[in-house]
Amino acid sequence: MKIKFSPPDISQMEIDEVIDTLKSGWITTGPKTKELEKLISKYVYTNSAVCLNSATAAMEMSLRYLGIGPGDEVITTPYTYSASASVITHVGAKVVMVDITEDGFEMDYDRVAAAITTKTKAIIPVDIGGVPCNYDKVIEAIESKKSLFKPENEIQERVGRVAIIADAAHSFGASFKGKTVAEWADLTCYSFHAVKNLTTAEGGAVTWRKGLFDDAQTYEEFQLLSLHGQNKDALAKMQLGAWEYDIVAPNYKCNMTDIMAALGLAQLKRYPKLLNRRREIIQRYDNGFKGSEVVPMIHFTTDKIGTGHLYIVNIDDYDEQGRNNLIIEMAERGISTNVHYKPLPMHTAYKNLGFKISDFPNAYKRYENALTLPLHTLLSDMDVDFVIASLLDIVK
Repeated sequence: MKIKFSPPDISQMEIDEVIDTLKSGWITTGPKTKELEKLISKYVYTNSAVCLNSATAAMEMSLRYLGIGPGDEVITTPYTYSASASVITHVGAKVVMVDITEDGFEMDYDRVAAAITTKTKAIIPVDIGGVPCNYDKVIEAIESKKSLFKPENEIQERVGRVAIIADAAHSFGASFKGKTVAEWADLTCYSFHAVKNLTTAEGGAVTWRKGLFDDAQTYEEFQLLSLHGQNKDALAKMQLGAWEYDIVAPNYKCNMTDIMAALGLAQLKRYPKLLNRRREIIQRYDNGFKGSEVVPMIHFTTDKIGTGHLYIVNIDDYDEQGRNNLIIEMAERGISTNVHYKPLPMHTAYKNLGFKISDFPNAYKRYENALTLPLHTLLSDMDVDFVIASLLDIVK
């Protein structure tokens, strides 16, 4: 038996939508991208959305939209993928990491409050595995230090405190206390990468909380940021006699194409069923591991409805080497697994920035015996049962 870790779930619906795009004569940013933006904003209860080529671009453009740069500080977690922090360095700001709690995957919000200074302009909390952060606690932490906030432009003044840029790469469709992540955070950044619950192959989107900014103006600013600072996109330039355009700033290139959007349009139609299947798989895993040394992350609580993006477990009494051997043994049985995440201070890039894993003991403790099991909608119940039986047989 061969069980892949996270293959994309592509049906005939996606194939037909992409073929339709290829035949339309319009394959770059155009009508299907605009349609997907409207449907995304409707799905997450915001007024607008901008589709880009990745969640990384969405986060970086969010920082740039807020005017964050050299001399500023941005807080994030060490327990995440590099993109959550690398975008901070891209704009020239300082990365400030706050360790996670001993018993969970989120930043310690008491330590977040202590990390806020007069230079802090934003925080990037991460919804690991599709489980939304406790945004009440995020807001409480930054509100407690609101007196230190020093806005440097009109956009920052509109926010009025340290801005919340949600790294919701895993959590498209997640909710906290009955509201989507995009209704809690000031700006929310989603990923539609090939391994995500909803995919456009590569891709992402950014949204902003209702009533915070002028929607039309903000949408236009993100268009400028993502397309060289050009004040007309290709669709607008195709109108009769409308060739002329201006470059208003030497900006960036990270727009979504209609081919990518076509995938997303089909996936979005299927998304409720895809999420439901993920929930069924999680329940099957949870029941199978109940009472064992395998301790799963919690995806669903009274307040939190996750998207079931990753099935992360911790193995009691295992260390880093034991976990790595376990990955090999699972592979020998035909089961692909992974680790989410190797904390950022363990990577060369962040060591070179002065970070030490010894300063983040909870992140290391969470990582050293963490294992991510296959969780995707192409798994059968038999596949899931085989994964459960194999892991329990190895760790017994």
